[in-house]
Amino acid sequence: MLVVEGHRHMAEVGFARFSAREVAKRIGYSIGTLYNVFGSYDRFILAINTRTFQLWTADLRAALAAAGDDRIRCLVESYFAFARGHRNLWLAIYDHHLPPDLSLPEDQDRLRGELTRIVMEEIAAVLPTATAAQVPSLARSLVATVHGHCTFDIAGSFALMGETEPVEMALARVRESLAAAGGGTVHD
Repeated sequence: MLVVEGHRHMAEVGFARFSAREVAKRIGYSIGTLYNVFGSYDRFILAINTRTFQLWTADLRAALAAAGDDRIRCLVESYFAFARGHRNLWLAIYDHHLPPDLSLPEDQDRLRGELTRIVMEEIAAVLPTATAAQVPSLARSLVATVHGHCTFDIAGSFALMGETEPVEMALARVRESLAAAGGGTVHD
């Protein structure tokens, strides 16, 4: 119940204006109860952000299930669609930074990692089997490329530069990288 309400509050106000006290108040709990359950504010935010990853993973799976042959396009378009459609939740993932003495719990790491596993599977599917060892690092690099383009889109930086097709621009960079990695021409 705390995570569901926290997620709702995060979606409404974003990370900078998020209040654990407000979440507790909304469900009739004290802030002390919230901290007893999660141990700290950071662990509460981790749980909320993990819920966002689960939502994002479900959205990506649904998009891929409906995708045609161009699954790489689907990956890129889905990234932008999720960020645009869930702006505050998407930004909270990247705005929250763990203190050095706190690590991501194993169960949450596994849930969050599912999104990356899907991306790796799709990238592996378009590359020759001989390149399998490079798929994990290539997937991380491609996610970072798409993320950078998406961040510029969400922040309005591309609009200020006159760029009107950030999704197509990101897709072109991904296709170039896949071709360079041995994927040949990966749709157009």
